[in-house]
Amino acid sequence: MDSMCYTAMVTPFLGDAVDEKGLSRLADFQIQNGIDGLLAVGTTGESPTLTWQEHHQVVQVYAQQAKGKCRCIAGAGSNNTKEALAATGHAVEAGVDGVLLVDPYYNGPSSMEIRKEYIAPVAAAFPDMTIIPYIIPGRTGAQLLPEDLALLAKSYPNVNVVKEATGNLDNMRRTRACCGPDFTILSGDDGLTDQMMTDPDIAAAGVISVVSNIAPKAMKDLVQLLADKKLDQARQLAEALKPLFGLVTVVTHEKTPYGEAVCRARNPLAIKTLMQLLGVPAGPCRAPLGKMSRAGLDVVIGITKTVQANSPEILAPLADYFNVDIDARLNDQRFQEGLYYTDY
Repeated sequence: MDSMCYTAMVTPFLGDAVDEKGLSRLADFQIQNGIDGLLAVGTTGESPTLTWQEHHQVVQVYAQQAKGKCRCIAGAGSNNTKEALAATGHAVEAGVDGVLLVDPYYNGPSSMEIRKEYIAPVAAAFPDMTIIPYIIPGRTGAQLLPEDLALLAKSYPNVNVVKEATGNLDNMRRTRACCGPDFTILSGDDGLTDQMMTDPDIAAAGVISVVSNIAPKAMKDLVQLLADKKLDQARQLAEALKPLFGLVTVVTHEKTPYGEAVCRARNPLAIKTLMQLLGVPAGPCRAPLGKMSRAGLDVVIGITKTVQANSPEILAPLADYFNVDIDARLNDQRFQEGLYYTDY
């Protein structure tokens, strides 16, 4: 089974508009550094705050950039099956290689309903398109179970990949047991990729990565080393990358007039904040995502300084491609202005 390292691409904004030039530059940066594929408008791409017109715009740009160079997956999931069908139809027209269908959020269908009323209709309507269920109950409050995933794979040959972001290794092992050795499991969690690929009862083929937005070569190298069973080298690289995995969710404890409050800066806030700090096209997040706290930004800077000090080769491709001095950016207060709330 081929190894796969996809990047869950951010959506760059310029003011209140999608930054098409930024989209193209980000895609080219990924392609130049050997990534296997781009995921357009997933959670990292802020799909909940894009209009459908913007959604299609981003898919078209990333699909065009990827054509003949790497694969492209489009996020097409919804909590409305009609919308998922329409988004998949557009993605097919744009020339993508697959679509990602996140479990329906908020309305909370059962696993059986997800199978019968959501994945199956899309798979049946587009038999030549790879359909990738995306299982992340921590975000959606719903979950397609391994048993129903296996039934889908049995009935629809185009359902042969899953993005697994449950964080539950036993669930992943059950997926492998139900779906068989030829089914492709991709990690939806950068920090679990090593474990998922080396556990023989999971045997994941790779990752759809957030961290590869800033470190595509290192993440691609990690997946390839794991696939090639070069485990000592893989573990060394994973250890060097490990601080960056902490960017997916940054948790701080903030002081308020009523006592301490926990602040969870969830993806893609921290990764986009860092990209802005480093001078990479990203722009801010769209409301209701906003800015980090001062403490949260300090965590992001601390993580990046650690990686830069211990393993500067990880961010070197970014520095070279975007022609930025990472150390200067991390240490100059001017670049931090506007990236954090000045009060709680």
